[in-house]
Amino acid sequence: MSRFGRKLSNWTANWLDLPQDTLSDTPRLAMIGNRHLIVENHRGIVHFSNELVRLALTNGELEITGSELVIRAIWTEEIRIEGTIGHITYKGTGELK
Repeated sequence: MSRFGRKLSNWTANWLDLPQDTLSDTPRLAMIGNRHLIVENHRGIVHFSNELVRLALTNGELEITGSELVIRAIWTEEIRIEGTIGHITYKGTGELK
């Protein structure tokens, strides 16, 4: 997204009193206990096994470790992961976009 596009999105979110993540590519995570994880605004799967899932994000990667991990559903920008989730780690690129 261009600099103008980011500024327009930020201005629109502020003017309409919306959360910033509704108009941006910011990842959004929802976790139910340690068994279900929903990640919105991902950019694809980098690695998948029953103990490790790595997802590409706009500014880095999200690493989910645990046991018996399965991808229950996947859509263009949302993924649902189930299993026993042990750790979630964000590895950013250090770049602001």
